[in-house]
Amino acid sequence: MSRYALGIDIGGTFTDVVLYDREQGRRLTRKALTTPGDPAEAVLDAVDQVLRDEAIPSGEVERVVHATTLFTNALIEHKGARTALLTTDGFRDSLEIGRERKYDLYDLAAKKPRPLVARDLRFEAQERILADGRILTPLNSDALADIAAALQAADVTSLAIVFLHSYRNDTHERAAGARIEELLPDLAISLSSDVAPEIREFERASTTVANAYIKPLARDYLDALSARLGQREITAPLLLMLSSGGLTHVGEVHRSPVQMLESGPAAGALAAADIGRAEGLDHVLAFDMGGTTAKLCLIDGEEPAIAYRFEAARERRFAEGSGLPIRISTVELIEIGAGGGSIARLDALGLLKAGPDSAGAVPGPVAYGRGGTEPTITDADFALGFLSPIGFAGGAIDVDIPASQAALDDLAQQAGLSSEKLAWGIHDLVNENMASAARVHVAEKGRDPRNYTLVPTGGAGPVHAYYLARKLGIKRIVCPRNAGVASALGLLLAPARVDRTAAFAAAIDDLDWAELETTYQDLESAARQVIVDTGMDSATARVQRLADMRNVGQGFELVVNLPTGPYSGDSHDGLLAAYAQAYQARFTRPPPNVPVTLAAIRVRLTAPVDTSMDNFDQDGASALKGQREVYFPETDGVADAAIYNRAAMKIGDVHTGPAVVEEAESTMVIGPGGKFHISANGNLIIDLPKDTA
Repeated sequence: MSRYALGIDIGGTFTDVVLYDREQGRRLTRKALTTPGDPAEAVLDAVDQVLRDEAIPSGEVERVVHATTLFTNALIEHKGARTALLTTDGFRDSLEIGRERKYDLYDLAAKKPRPLVARDLRFEAQERILADGRILTPLNSDALADIAAALQAADVTSLAIVFLHSYRNDTHERAAGARIEELLPDLAISLSSDVAPEIREFERASTTVANAYIKPLARDYLDALSARLGQREITAPLLLMLSSGGLTHVGEVHRSPVQMLESGPAAGALAAADIGRAEGLDHVLAFDMGGTTAKLCLIDGEEPAIAYRFEAARERRFAEGSGLPIRISTVELIEIGAGGGSIARLDALGLLKAGPDSAGAVPGPVAYGRGGTEPTITDADFALGFLSPIGFAGGAIDVDIPASQAALDDLAQQAGLSSEKLAWGIHDLVNENMASAARVHVAEKGRDPRNYTLVPTGGAGPVHAYYLARKLGIKRIVCPRNAGVASALGLLLAPARVDRTAAFAAAIDDLDWAELETTYQDLESAARQVIVDTGMDSATARVQRLADMRNVGQGFELVVNLPTGPYSGDSHDGLLAAYAQAYQARFTRPPPNVPVTLAAIRVRLTAPVDTSMDNFDQDGASALKGQREVYFPETDGVADAAIYNRAAMKIGDVHTGPAVVEEAESTMVIGPGGKFHISANGNLIIDLPKDTA
């Protein structure tokens, strides 16, 4: 019987692989530098290495779960497919018109996000459907032949079809898609009624175009990866992590790859939530910092919050409205341009800056010895003594300390600082950038960061967690085992999950309850089939019904968790009560005494996986490895810090900083006065001094 599960997470700098042994509860981990030209190369090298080193037959792998930033990067870098848009006559410019809203009213040079489809590749179809679903102008199918010829002449490889009000009546979209597929069978086609069947033309068009833009890339990459895993006799089905924190099968991602845009960050949030449950924490601030970006996620309760819209490829990272609106279910988090590879520099005023531009995996930080010349956060962390060149990233990289130090010395000379002060300035600056973003995000939720426990993950997360927590007033940090590959571990904890949406515009007081119940059941049936296709038992799936609701006259809806069905006229008061509760939680006041209406309905099906990771082994060696000089701001210079082997630390032993706790994938830094121990679950618990500001 198969006993291993394989988690694969491709980041901007590192590719992480975790092989979990169900029988013995072991985690076998590997890190490899990401190979941007062929992302699968790093995946397969790491998989080959762990199977070879542990003498594990490839046929013993029963599950393969994958997350990647590949598709997000394609959007950000505009490196997707040559894409065209077919829309209703008169609507070709909707992508650029958008909401006619500037995200910065006072910036005359504010840039709008560049459309993924150039204007000469936007075509108009003669058709029109009204808001109630009635056909005003029948589709002119004959004209589609000329459009297909133009698509072929322009070497278009992917097409988004977005017709007006297709969320109410999709017959024209499906007819147009079928006709063009008949004429151009190799063309990838995305229908808005499949990808985002919701009201609001701009958001629906933006989401469908983004889906079309990455669809050929997703298809080719996933098919090639599946084939190359098969060549290694790994025959387990390839499952993919969605932005919502659930799993699905390759066929579903072929249909709608836009659902994977935030798959890696979602896996990290799941891992943090699992750690919070194990330690009995009610409020967790998940902090995932890798080589390219850092992500923050608030977890109140047992699961991360889910959002139903976000923006990709923002012109300004924190400016709402400066990116491409995407209507998908996603774990609610914020992303910051701060990672180990973020480049440090002096701006035109001579002020120190770090990020958002990153050295990535190629060439990477100067310390990696792969051609990098500009100092990065990782180079600063080596100079401060926080990181050791011996066994860094599990021995995957031969660290070049002299080159790294020389690059820092050059920048320090320009800044008029000592190399030591410059390195701390870089480290402290990026911590302040992350703390500022966290304060805004927490405040927007009406929360206080001091009530949270920080859970750091990613290769750089534990290195920066201690002094980030100090800035936020957080008193406790819980650093999990194998924190550097936590996102890959999170993949193995993820349930199968399916979200389905349907437009349903009606006032609560005038609902056709039979139609509402039938529509919900149809959505649930379609979702259950995806669960089955993913290889899970749909009978174990938990069903959650939701609806987009608002008061009449309001411009935007609130997504509300509803009571379980089936629904009838007796459900009227229950739906209103659910809306009132959600409204008060969001706006801290009851809704106005105005009729309530539905705009769309949603279902979420979640089927759990049988994966327990409670067991852990303890190394019998001495936990104390020695001492080295490490820079700490409390001492305004270097101090002797105890260096501990994480795997050898015993449950119950209490230690005091200054200290550095090392394991293969990450390093936890503890400042003077910090106390730390290993919990019964194997997590490293750090308590900051009570006088921490």
